Amino acid sequence: MIHTNVPKPMAITLGDAAGIGPEIIAKAYQAQAESLCGSFVAGDVQTMRRAAAVVARPGQVALPVAVLAHPTQALDVPPNCIPVLQIGEPLEPVEWGSVNKAAGEFAGRCVFWAADAALRGEIAAIVTAPLHKEALFAAGQPYDHFPGHTEMLQARAALHLGKTVAQVPVRMMLANDELRTVLVSIHVSLREAIDAVTVNNVLQTLLITHESLSKVLGRAPRIAVAGLNPHAGEGGLFGREELDAIVPAINEARARGCTVSGPWAPDTVFMRARNLPGHSGEFDVVVAMYHDQGLIPVKYLGVEKGVNVTLGLPLVRTSPDHGTAFDIAGTGRADASSLLEAVRMARTLADA
Repeated sequence: MIHTNVPKPMAITLGDAAGIGPEIIAKAYQAQAESLCGSFVAGDVQTMRRAAAVVARPGQVALPVAVLAHPTQALDVPPNCIPVLQIGEPLEPVEWGSVNKAAGEFAGRCVFWAADAALRGEIAAIVTAPLHKEALFAAGQPYDHFPGHTEMLQARAALHLGKTVAQVPVRMMLANDELRTVLVSIHVSLREAIDAVTVNNVLQTLLITHESLSKVLGRAPRIAVAGLNPHAGEGGLFGREELDAIVPAINEARARGCTVSGPWAPDTVFMRARNLPGHSGEFDVVVAMYHDQGLIPVKYLGVEKGVNVTLGLPLVRTSPDHGTAFDIAGTGRADASSLLEAVRMARTLADA
């Protein structure tokens, strides 16, 4: 990553305006304005004013919105306000907690804008508030064939680099203070996820994990690999994926300088990697074979502290570890802790 003496702002995308994204952004600025210094919302001015009013404490005036003309103005915004850069035409107010294609289109628009700005080097990092996949699909082209943020950012990076999507491999890491896990496959069916356990896919995951976390830790990360099958296959008794795909990938990764071990039994490896007060985990990160295998352990420890990080991109992107929570949108009850953790992680990665 190229470092300069000129600071760059960080963008927080609006997310789905019908969900809790705008509220947790407003709450974050309300609770910890100093930690968000130099950041701004890539979104909609009126939506953020509405969110600020929803989360205002009894007897207090809602935080004002500072309207930006350019991202760099975020560096000079005074405290106790929410800096917002309007992305395109304003969004008409949408109903809280309902799938709305206009909200889906606007959420997608903000992500594309932020990705392009980061790729051009105009912003230091992106923190993405939750979007709603059904609303994104309802928005139509060009958003309706993306399962989520990760694939959207991968596509924009590939376009910027003049490469195919396959030439810009990315991986999803979910992390909190106690555990990190990286996934071989992301938003596919379980049947497809099993088919994705190949030597190439596992090896690629290990190499991306090694490169990305080496920058953060300042050393080679200790990578544990979870098996796909119960007891990591028991030498082929419970399936051959470990013998045919996972072990060869581990051996090749070791040959390329990675500190990697396994495959370990998936029902115990996450406990072994967990960091607790006074007791460090055996591993820095666990590579999991599919979405739920890796995410359930991290989310069980508390979604309020989890952060989603996209590895392998030529930009820094993090997000909270939760969705749009339509059931509580507009109530002011949403917890901003995960968003604040995502901001903290983004700053760490941007400085690495």
